[in-house]
Amino acid sequence: MGDIVRRRILRQRVPDHAVVRSRNAIRSFRPDLVCVSNGVVACGLDWMDWLREEGLRYVSVCQANTESLWPMESEAQRWIACYAGAERSYFVSEANRRLFEHQTGFRLTNAEVVRNPFNVPYASDCPWPENATDVLRFACVGRLNPAPKGQDLILEVLAMPKWRQRPVRCSFFGRGAAQPGLARLAAVLGVADRVDFCGHVSSVESVWRSHHALLLPSRYEGLPLAVVEAMLCSRPVIVTDIAGNREIVEDNVTGFIAGAPSAYSLDEAMERAWARRGEWPAMGQRAAASVRSKVPPHPSEVFTDALLRIAASPEG
Repeated sequence: MGDIVRRRILRQRVPDHAVVRSRNAIRSFRPDLVCVSNGVVACGLDWMDWLREEGLRYVSVCQANTESLWPMESEAQRWIACYAGAERSYFVSEANRRLFEHQTGFRLTNAEVVRNPFNVPYASDCPWPENATDVLRFACVGRLNPAPKGQDLILEVLAMPKWRQRPVRCSFFGRGAAQPGLARLAAVLGVADRVDFCGHVSSVESVWRSHHALLLPSRYEGLPLAVVEAMLCSRPVIVTDIAGNREIVEDNVTGFIAGAPSAYSLDEAMERAWARRGEWPAMGQRAAASVRSKVPPHPSEVFTDALLRIAASPEG
């Protein structure tokens, strides 16, 4: 058993061959600037450490952050060195940047917020679904992974007696290894007949032709593209008060914000939404106007221009 453990540890210490090839290519090419995208705040630290050692200029993009990754002191010092050593440290929400500074006790003077590109037309004019009074249809759009996305909380709420008596359904759009478990949970809770697992769809806009509101009770995020896209398609959103949601969603105006990622808080937000369901089309119109004031039509061009300016400047 000891030999097996030692072999596994040694394998983990050896860099992946693809990583070695990539680093050799970067070392020989010596680019003006490298962009490191962190899926979650600490994902790209190995790359940022290596770039600093090589004396290469880089920017980082933090796509999500979570309090569950609160670092111990030695790791906090590493986060500080990597992020402060970047020409720019980009975050997709102000809340993620602020959380980083709380986690490390360090003020990032090189931090900026950048928006991600979305997958619906910026000028989308998605009509309100027909037969809207028959069944209210929520859509939960995102990978099927309850740890960040909280799909289990939706099932818990739908299992409450009052929601069982209401004409509502929820469609889950996306793929993920958790789908079988979520389907089993729906069956255990007795709500399998109230939910649909629709898989991946190529057109996000098509989701909103048949659904009335986004339901996304995330436990952690950056700034969910699903929220931006639903609002661009003139749909109100029901989300949790995490990451950048409150930066683009106005509670009771363009959507409904649950105070925490819990079934109790989600039920409270959904109850407010249910009480005002007749106002959803108007709220969706306000959501569309609001999100366009906060997200540019071409985020990738804005970001590309910023990278080119940094790369062209010897001082960053």
